[in-house]
Amino acid sequence: MNRWLSSIRIHLRKWAGSGEQSVHHHFLQGVAYKLGSGAVTLLILWWETRR
Repeated sequence: MNRWLSSIRIHLRKWAGSGEQSVHHHFLQGVAYKLGSGAVTLLILWWETRR
């Protein structure tokens, strides 16, 4: 949980420092990252259970 919160803080600091990209863009980027991470975890778990 702490790692997740620190990740959010880092992203917010980066976002606050750069006025180029919108909140919507960062939100979608974060969601895509989390979904991709979860998908890879599920794939690894599925692979390990099949062995």
